[in-house]
Amino acid sequence: MKKNKPLLIKNAKIYTEDAVITKGSLLIKDGKISEIGTEISFSESNLEVITLNEGEMLVPGFIDLHIHGAGGADTMDATSTALQTVSKSLPAEGTTSFLATTITQSHDAISKALENAGTFENQAGQAELLGIHLEGPFISPLRAGAQPKEYICSPTIEMFRIWEQVSNHSIKLVTLAPEEKNGFELIEYLAKNEIIASIGHSDATEAQMRKAITAGAQHVTHLYNGMRGFHHREPGVAGTALTNDELFVELICDGIHAHPSAVKLAYLSKGADRFILITDAMRAKGLQNGTYELGGQSVFVENNRALLEDGTLAGSILKMNEGMRNLIDYTGCSIEDALKMTSLNSAKQLKIDDKKGSIAEGKDADLVVLTSNFDVAMTFCRGELAYQKGETK
Repeated sequence: MKKNKPLLIKNAKIYTEDAVITKGSLLIKDGKISEIGTEISFSESNLEVITLNEGEMLVPGFIDLHIHGAGGADTMDATSTALQTVSKSLPAEGTTSFLATTITQSHDAISKALENAGTFENQAGQAELLGIHLEGPFISPLRAGAQPKEYICSPTIEMFRIWEQVSNHSIKLVTLAPEEKNGFELIEYLAKNEIIASIGHSDATEAQMRKAITAGAQHVTHLYNGMRGFHHREPGVAGTALTNDELFVELICDGIHAHPSAVKLAYLSKGADRFILITDAMRAKGLQNGTYELGGQSVFVENNRALLEDGTLAGSILKMNEGMRNLIDYTGCSIEDALKMTSLNSAKQLKIDDKKGSIAEGKDADLVVLTSNFDVAMTFCRGELAYQKGETK
């Protein structure tokens, strides 16, 4: 398919922003969704037509706000080649855009990764890097998880301002522990500058959580993992996250990081409008079992688990379409609600829902063709075919 060639997709079950169209058609022009309907007439002679198989769904591309790497590459590799590898591999799972996510490391290593991601140039036909998720080093050593403890430091506005400059102001989301020294002050700074403050790797109490919300926190990183859990006399981070409408929660729906019943609890508590599916995937995603690296640590991948030597979970190898399948299975939610949790809510958090996150005329043609079993048949990134099952690009 030639670049910028108009494309008509026919015989699709289209999940639009506010309706489901059976046997619908969608026209793509110049990377945008030009028209949606049951019958679309188009006179240009160079129009390309794709007719979907019976039962295939056309849904908005997935947006992953928390992903470290895939295909053997990681954000912390701090090279353009690494980010190209990630961007090229993600359409196979239906992901059309993402935040490159860092990990707690030395200031120099983080700076290099931020500078690299902040100057990265997106390529046509690949998942779009929307910015950076700074995970660490402003976290609690008590809730480090797989984050290297030796590099954890207290939140500091001064350091963050330096990283803002280094990253070309590409940092969109910051995971931090509000209870650490200067934590609330950094949250206020982030909120003032319209950067998402996310509570994660935190030992905060319910009172500290409420203070963080007042300061401007609006997000919780990988709910249940790396945080003070729920207790009936001290709700902690998890309990407060579940019971406060101000907070979006992100979850890793692989059946490993959170029990299916815990995922269902989050869905019942937050509803589809405050729940975001993420992968927290590391470089081993899409590769064979073996030993890999994350934050300078060896990670052993086997039986769909990524573990440090001591057994600590070290990210995931989850794919977004698999997470969507699990989400529907665990919660019983509708496909429409699942698409909010895989696409629209992330776009809303990033304030880009005017152009991404759902299927509507005028929006970017970030689209995924799914089978009835949620396998990915095709993915389009900004109107270009980025993945087709059975073909190599």
